[in-house]
Amino acid sequence: MEGGGGVLNSAGTVEEVFWDFRGRRTGILKALTTDAEEFYRQCDPEKENLCLYGFPGEQWEVNLPAEEVPPELPEPALGINFARDGMQEKDWLSLVAVHSDAWLLGVAFYFGARFGFDNADRKQLFDMINELPTIFEVVTDTAQKQVKEKPSVSNRGSNKSKSNSKLAKDEHQFIDEDEEHGLTLCGSCAESYASDAFWICCDICVKWFHGKCVKVTPARAEHIKQYKCPSCSNKNPRP
Repeated sequence: MEGGGGVLNSAGTVEEVFWDFRGRRTGILKALTTDAEEFYRQCDPEKENLCLYGFPGEQWEVNLPAEEVPPELPEPALGINFARDGMQEKDWLSLVAVHSDAWLLGVAFYFGARFGFDNADRKQLFDMINELPTIFEVVTDTAQKQVKEKPSVSNRGSNKSKSNSKLAKDEHQFIDEDEEHGLTLCGSCAESYASDAFWICCDICVKWFHGKCVKVTPARAEHIKQYKCPSCSNKNPRP
């Protein structure tokens, strides 16, 4: 499997197709969450039909559709930029998210068909994909709301007093592996908690993030008195 804009070119396994799906999904999630300001700017309604692409290397791109017919892969929704100024930004992002979910499934099962997956393979692939929240759920906070409704994590933001099981600096919060994290999702990539990963909590929206997703290391976090995630930091009214 290639990174960046590459595709699976030889017979792939279910796991390889899933990792391709996950990389593309992470790239699109970045566009619609942490990189939303830049994504909004690039989707100029004055330009031609634009599409949002996610790549296996967890990158995203706004570009014109492929010129070749038929295209190498199924194409994402065309003309997402035309609706940008005709609706509320959150509704527009949600609309792009829904179409992106459909595109990701289309690409994954395109590979499944090309590689000759049988019924068991297709079911395994779907089950792996279905373990992740949809992009729409992440963008609309549905996934986070579902998590907060669970008793095991609903009071996570108020557990600062547990100094023996937390790594804390002033009012700052860090996830420790001694607590229950199975349902905690990263606010950037929407992946679940892993004990070997550094996580950090935004003091504004109280969402948890992988340190690598928001480019914060444990050493840097020790010097942050109040952490704001990229989305909260960029919440400035547009002219």
